[in-house]
Amino acid sequence: MRTKTILISGASLAGPATAFWLVRAGFKVTLVEQAAELRKGGNGVDIRSEALTVIDRMGLTEAAREHALETHGMRFVDRHGRQRASIATAGLERMVGSEDIEVRRGDLARLLVDATGCDVEYVFGDSITALTQDSGGVDVTFASGSQRRFDLVVGADGFHSAVRRLVFGPEEDFRVFKQHYYAIASADLPVGQDYWTTFYNEPGKSAAIYRAPERGRGLVNFTFRSPSPLSYDYRDMGAQRRLLRQAFGELGWHVPAMLDAVDSAPDFYFDALAQVQMPSWSKGRVVLVGDAAYCASPASGAGALLALSGSYRLAGELAAGDQPQAAFMRYESAQRPLVASKQSHLFTGFSVPKTRPGILVRNLVVSTHLTSLLSRQHAGKSRSLRAYEFPRDR
Repeated sequence: MRTKTILISGASLAGPATAFWLVRAGFKVTLVEQAAELRKGGNGVDIRSEALTVIDRMGLTEAAREHALETHGMRFVDRHGRQRASIATAGLERMVGSEDIEVRRGDLARLLVDATGCDVEYVFGDSITALTQDSGGVDVTFASGSQRRFDLVVGADGFHSAVRRLVFGPEEDFRVFKQHYYAIASADLPVGQDYWTTFYNEPGKSAAIYRAPERGRGLVNFTFRSPSPLSYDYRDMGAQRRLLRQAFGELGWHVPAMLDAVDSAPDFYFDALAQVQMPSWSKGRVVLVGDAAYCASPASGAGALLALSGSYRLAGELAAGDQPQAAFMRYESAQRPLVASKQSHLFTGFSVPKTRPGILVRNLVVSTHLTSLLSRQHAGKSRSLRAYEFPRDR
């Protein structure tokens, strides 16, 4: 019997995780990534709840802990650097209702890619430009000019998914703007306290830095409120840096030095806080997973959770061996409750209060240890993750 072939687009989190499980389901997997190499660094992502379960079933828990960012908690300061409130990591875990392991996105992606070993064909520096499907498979054209045919295609290529655009329609049809923009970058600055994330807020704006003693381990994060979408090319980093300076150029504390660091950071990233909401995640022999299908926005803190749980459920349902469309429907049915929960709970009210009184109230809640109120609001119900059977694990 011929081994079925699957093409995955995207090598961040959802792509390699899906590849890992599809190999165990008995498929021959090819993964294509537009970047010339695996991206390094990036923001910290939280492995919690169902994502912890998936990582454990992959046998990667200890490896993830070895790459974990040491985090003591959050501090909130005024423009003069005076601490107004703080919350330790244990309090943050109570807020989200779960233990978590925080690692940099690039480190987690590398763990996932390495876990697939030689079982997956990786093609870097190429991308999908056209898809044509029929009842028996999908014909794919790549930017390099090559053409190949696969039984199925998985779009795991993120918020600006090319697979989604080619098969389902323009991004604007599914993007829901959440009235904020954010930027992240590496920065080795002597600001804040070791292993703490220090926030400085003005109404509708947040500048934060995570500091570690190791050089190159610092991370800066900017978030600002915007009632309507801004006009810019998301691929134009110069325009993005100018927008960031327009929003934060007049702020105090160490913001000027943080902006200077962003100008030279090789891993600078800027985007809208937005969600992807779709009536269906599959069409024919093409299916989406992770941010491409159901991005909850970085303000949800659930990117890794949704990517890892979605990849596991998708591969688990395909492992059943029946028609892919039936497997896609079961995958959606199993994953949608978690997606709905995470898309309904964003933490911008906590990290980026809209008003000065809002900043004062946030600081008061943190200082008086009333975070249990936030815990009840955001944690949601604990859900178990079904254990799927994979042929190669028998």
